[in-house]
Amino acid sequence: MLSFRVDDRDASRASEEAARLGIDRSELLRRALTRQLAHLAAERDALTWERVPLDDGERAFEAVAEWAPAEDWSDWSDWADAAR
Repeated sequence: MLSFRVDDRDASRASEEAARLGIDRSELLRRALTRQLAHLAAERDALTWERVPLDDGERAFEAVAEWAPAEDWSDWSDWADAAR
């Protein structure tokens, strides 16, 4: 459980937005906190990737990352539809 104070203007805006979304104000604040924590984690991850880049083993599959399927199965759906 968290409890914190905000100025009256922010409290009013939070209530208005929650009402507009059809959710409780506490749900709005939970969602905002979750998004902010995810944002901070993403920033931290980005800094980690800059400081510790992938090694050769971790980059081994880069060359095949854009490979497409070996066979063309695009006409399979036409055959499957005709078989119904």
